[in-house]
Amino acid sequence: MPIFEYLCQQCKHEFEALVFGSDKAECPQCHSNKLEPQLSVFAAVAGTKSGAQPAAGPCGSCGDPRGPGACSLGDMD
Repeated sequence: MPIFEYLCQQCKHEFEALVFGSDKAECPQCHSNKLEPQLSVFAAVAGTKSGAQPAAGPCGSCGDPRGPGACSLGDMD
């Protein structure tokens, strides 16, 4: 089941939504369906031979200390 990220064009609220089949997403704040899909990012961490997980470093594109992809998250309310 895919999770999609949206920006509401009416109230500018950023949110994620599970969308099943032909269902359409709706803004949870203003209930508008005038939505702009956002680029989703994910982070994958490969384990080391010892099984320990390496610490995440800053985002490779902007240097955000929260880690890879953090610059596209915006402020989470």
